[in-house]
Amino acid sequence: MGSLDEGHLCVEIEDGMKLGFEKEPETIAIEDAVKVLLLGLGEDVNREGLMKTPLRVAKALREGTRGYKQKAKDIVQGALFPEVGLHDGVGHAGGVGGLVIVRDLDLFSYCESCLLPFQLKCHVGYVPSGQRVVGLSKLSRVADVFAKRLQDPQRLADEICSALQHGIKPAGVAVILECLHIRFPSVESVLLDSKHQGWVKVLVSSCSGVFGNENADAWVDFLGLLKFRGVTMEKILTRDSIKQSWCPSHSSSMNKIPSELVAANPEMVAAVSSILRSLGEDPLRKELAETPGHFVRWLMNFENTKLDMKLNGFTCGITNLLKSNGEVGSCSNEHMHSELNLSFWSQCEHHLLPFYGVVHIGYFCPIGFNHIGKSLLQSIVHFYGFKLQVQERLTRQIAETVSSILGGDIMVVVEANHTCMISRGIEKFGSNTATIAVLGRFATEPAARAMFLQNIPDSTTTTSQTS
Repeated sequence: MGSLDEGHLCVEIEDGMKLGFEKEPETIAIEDAVKVLLLGLGEDVNREGLMKTPLRVAKALREGTRGYKQKAKDIVQGALFPEVGLHDGVGHAGGVGGLVIVRDLDLFSYCESCLLPFQLKCHVGYVPSGQRVVGLSKLSRVADVFAKRLQDPQRLADEICSALQHGIKPAGVAVILECLHIRFPSVESVLLDSKHQGWVKVLVSSCSGVFGNENADAWVDFLGLLKFRGVTMEKILTRDSIKQSWCPSHSSSMNKIPSELVAANPEMVAAVSSILRSLGEDPLRKELAETPGHFVRWLMNFENTKLDMKLNGFTCGITNLLKSNGEVGSCSNEHMHSELNLSFWSQCEHHLLPFYGVVHIGYFCPIGFNHIGKSLLQSIVHFYGFKLQVQERLTRQIAETVSSILGGDIMVVVEANHTCMISRGIEKFGSNTATIAVLGRFATEPAARAMFLQNIPDSTTTTSQTS
């Protein structure tokens, strides 16, 4: 048909990462819980694409929460080095009074309210005292210890700051986190709101010692060295406002999802609680009390409901119109039309982690013919997106369905960001993937493919999801 064969864009990290805990009781317990979740979605846990999913998910979660078994003080101890400051004149540097900053540390963590991974950029500064400094790489490692736990942004910033203050004993520590949480929509919300905003972005800070006053010289210097990152004091949220604006599971759109959805799936809720225990957490902890329900609500967006798109009538209408105009199979009276940046959200069936991005569709239609509406194409994209998916299959299904409507000359490009590429060992921030399906004339005419590809703007995935 011209479509790419289904492959495995979702990175098979477990083949190259020997974590050594496949047979541990905690891993087995998570695997069993994931099977319950898949069955609750109406899936066949023995079908080829899902057979290894429970183990993949268990590995991802345990690797992503390895910070519970690490101690920051073990990292800092042995990494302190003597370094004197300025001996003469007015000023400070080196081991006494001089500001030291490490910027743009790319990390990820799991949100304790919904269990979705979120990405963050961490900026750390400290003022040495006692004529000793710490190895700069250790600042990143300490931050990662606390990021690799179930977190919320403010507590994460506070824990990093406190650990460095106690471990290094400097004159002061400052931490700023830029956190990005996917605002994963429900089917209903994207159909009602075509301008759904895909992300929640917050800035939080924590400080100690000489950074304790936001007007202190140390803070002014710290922010001055971050100004080109767009970090300002005005953008940093207060501790009270962070809880109201962070996790989308607390938003009004999520609260509209019937509570009966959770009540009707007690086995799934219990399975998520089991996962929390296996990670070393207490499901009864106040901050985690509603997490199993939030996760189940979100996961049920991908329930295998066997819905019918009901496109037959529309397909027949288009085909008959083309035949009556004598245009089927004609090239001379056709022109190419492009529909770009159709947003999609989906769920990787290999790891049960979100992937999201944009879809571009090109097709030929007769000159003077009123082309197919964008809303129908967007509905097709959402129909196949809200399933357990792989990107290759999603691309093919969109292409074949649009082809059934418009007669066969179709090209589809899907550009996506996979959170499994962020949260599973390789931590490749900013990378994205693209897949292509070509049918009919697009499969045989390189010039047609090149013309369509030229229409696709640069960096569409990033700009459409973070704006």
